[in-house]
Amino acid sequence: MSVHNRKIRTVVVDDSVLIRTLLRAALEAEGDIEVAGSAGEPYEARDVIKKVNPDVVTLDVEMPGMNGLEFLEKIMRLRPMPVVMVSSLTSNGAEATLTALEYGAVDFMPKPAGASLPKDFADAIRRKVRAASKATVRRMSDAPRPSTSNLRSVAGAGLIAIGASTGGVGAIGSLVARLPHEMPPIAATIHMPPGYTERFAGRLAKQTGHDVREARDGELLQRGAIRIAPGNMHLEVVQSGGGFATRLSDGAAVSGHKPSVDVSFRSVAQAAGKRALGLIMTGMGRDGAAGLLEMRNAGAVCLGEAASSCVVYGMPRAAKEAGAVNEEHDLELLPARLCELVSSAKR
Repeated sequence: MSVHNRKIRTVVVDDSVLIRTLLRAALEAEGDIEVAGSAGEPYEARDVIKKVNPDVVTLDVEMPGMNGLEFLEKIMRLRPMPVVMVSSLTSNGAEATLTALEYGAVDFMPKPAGASLPKDFADAIRRKVRAASKATVRRMSDAPRPSTSNLRSVAGAGLIAIGASTGGVGAIGSLVARLPHEMPPIAATIHMPPGYTERFAGRLAKQTGHDVREARDGELLQRGAIRIAPGNMHLEVVQSGGGFATRLSDGAAVSGHKPSVDVSFRSVAQAAGKRALGLIMTGMGRDGAAGLLEMRNAGAVCLGEAASSCVVYGMPRAAKEAGAVNEEHDLELLPARLCELVSSAKR
């Protein structure tokens, strides 16, 4: 159980009485989280949140009247607070969840079917609410908008490996939108379940014009390609001729995750050595710290996202404390710094 001076006050918003009851039981099971209020629709939720002043809100995506996304947008513009989305595993639910993360929701949980909550769901929702209670949230209008003034078209040999978790959808989206198209290939691992990573890649491609796709096994990585680890598969990079190719593996979870950033970073350390750049971004936990240290020891330049822009400064902190990080930068400075490092690697 997490150690807190007081219980984490939470409001549960869901149109299902059953789900509200199950979520309350799951959240309160270990004593450090209190469900201080609940609501079945957004207008009721608005009043409950005003009365309770919670630390965290769990919010259903699909509700009658004003839907969860509209309600979230109002929250993040008027009274930003940590929100964990709870969504169905439908296509529409996945799309809405990704939009919610772009709006500023801290994290999400796919809603299980049935009249009970599996133990792994209950454990995970408690972890996510605990992390959300410590997250940094901003009004939508205050979200960082990185400068593009220092960016230029760059092209060089090598590979960029990125790892992220909580807050990573917005952070990676912001980063990729401000990178030139002629970059070395990028292999990115973000903690997301199956069904979400493919849609995340598709949205990034549409929004940025970059060649972003969910990684496939055995693909030769070309310049400009950005590949996202599939949910529930590890993404590794291997040498292929003078370049690099993807390899997907269906092994056990590593560092508590599948896909694991540690697995990806370790493979990059072995395959690319000093020809690689590493970047660890916002996220809770320690996944990626050990792998990034292997990359640094193999000669790679390794960057961390600074606490100032992280939603959760967990993974970058763990990597920094392990001695894996050469430099830390705010999100708005990372695109230009990556370009500088790629450009200098050509000379």
